[in-house]
Amino acid sequence: MGDMENWPEIEKAATEKRRELVFQGPAFDERISADGGLASALYSLTLLNYLEVSQCPSLTEIHEDIQRLTNLQSLILCRNRLASVPNVVGKLKSLKVLDLSVNNLSSLPEGITQLKELTTLNVSCNSLEVLPEGLTQCTRLSNINVSKNRLTGFPADFYSERLDLLSILVASDNSIEQLSGDVHKLTALKVLDLSNNKLKEIPADLSDCAKLKEINFKGNKLNDKRLEKMVNGCQTKSILDYLRGKKGREEGGEADGGRKADKGKRQQKKKKGADDQDEVEELNKMVVRVLHVSDSPAALSVTVSAEVKDVRPYLVCCVVRGMNLKSGNALKRFLVAQTKLHDDLCGKRTIATIATHDVQLIKAPLAYDVKPPTQLKVVSLGRKEMTAVELIKHLQVEADELRKQKKRQNVTGLHKYLQLLQGKAMYPCLVDAEGHVISFPPITNSERTKIKKTTKELFLEVTSAASLQTCKDVMDALIVKMAELNKFTAEHREEAGSDGEAEGTQDPAASGEPSSELIVQQVRTVDQDGNLKVVYPSKTDLCNDISNLTVIW
Repeated sequence: MGDMENWPEIEKAATEKRRELVFQGPAFDERISADGGLASALYSLTLLNYLEVSQCPSLTEIHEDIQRLTNLQSLILCRNRLASVPNVVGKLKSLKVLDLSVNNLSSLPEGITQLKELTTLNVSCNSLEVLPEGLTQCTRLSNINVSKNRLTGFPADFYSERLDLLSILVASDNSIEQLSGDVHKLTALKVLDLSNNKLKEIPADLSDCAKLKEINFKGNKLNDKRLEKMVNGCQTKSILDYLRGKKGREEGGEADGGRKADKGKRQQKKKKGADDQDEVEELNKMVVRVLHVSDSPAALSVTVSAEVKDVRPYLVCCVVRGMNLKSGNALKRFLVAQTKLHDDLCGKRTIATIATHDVQLIKAPLAYDVKPPTQLKVVSLGRKEMTAVELIKHLQVEADELRKQKKRQNVTGLHKYLQLLQGKAMYPCLVDAEGHVISFPPITNSERTKIKKTTKELFLEVTSAASLQTCKDVMDALIVKMAELNKFTAEHREEAGSDGEAEGTQDPAASGEPSSELIVQQVRTVDQDGNLKVVYPSKTDLCNDISNLTVIW
């Protein structure tokens, strides 16, 4: 199972009685491939409470000796090629977090249902067709992610009062055909995502989930076309109000009898036609207009050095205008949405990283380059200027403190992305014309170009070590989310917040009908000889099948 000389980390963990161990990326994948799996000595580290083996495509199975790690509280086995997980995983009685996302799993072991302490289960991006019966025995579950599988439904016993702590259920991009009215038994549910499935109906009883704050049913072809329009463009409260009213009408119709119901139906039908027309006009406000690079001679471009290919090779950028950050909590909503994308789509920055800048504070031209850690200096957000070595040391200390506060239950998101630069002789950075580092992915961007309420134009960048398409997918998702937020801000007239600066131009929301249209300016990235590497957005980008988003080229 492996030569200990190839696994000094295991010997060190045993000697130092460490509680956490992480194997991540190509260097470890090569060892796994050469040894035919993980070293058997790993399973003797019985003090471990956090184990992560990720981004190792040579890992196709986990040995049954995993059952010896009885103190494990977090087991992260994501982004490998696991075809199965041994049933003995159910003997890890202390396990609280299990992440099996992005593997080749077609089924889950029944042993998972014996994990009484489990709070988080992530099995997204696999090939699962069913979930095991008995998940309701995991009564501490609060977060379940089963997105991007082949599920057609949930187990018969899933909708149970026993799951009274389940607050987040993400099951998007499956083939789920029905959501039971018993969903209201999940009394703690706050987030429900069933987008891109095969639902025909949304049960009115969903409106009885008193704590529900965020729902997503986009991409389902519902029989109720008005409801279908609403789920593609309205806020959660509006949808729940509609379902609540629908439930009331159904109950009222049964009590009142024929004549009154017939009259009500005729009136509703007449009103429905007018409402549908108004709603279509409302939804059409969500517009993204692409400005071609040739239409703007002064458009920003980024020169990419050849050296980044060994560190973090992929980058896409664009400029966005028309984003209203001044009104009310608009800026806060945008920053929260960016954090959520980082946590979900970007895998807590381990897959990709987003950075945003105020265009007015950027000194063009820009270069995406590498620097030695001791020479890379950056004014990180909310900090003074320091070298990359100093910054990472500070962040490591903060992450360790946070972990201690949580009694070593898990490794923080900080730990996960700090490790991405381990062993690198050079660090990636985005540098302006004056030599200032304005971005140090995946760690931070700079205080120098920080966005605020008065920002008129945003320069967006997405970097990744995975692939160019990953960058594009994340940027697509970011722009769609910005369009949704801008529409929400335009619809909810909020007073402009103060940023401590006088503003010469009038807030568009203060005069006439506010516009939610976004303008996306293409940005080219070129090599050091000026040859085009990528332009974003191109005609193949922003092609999401979102019925209420119009992209104008």
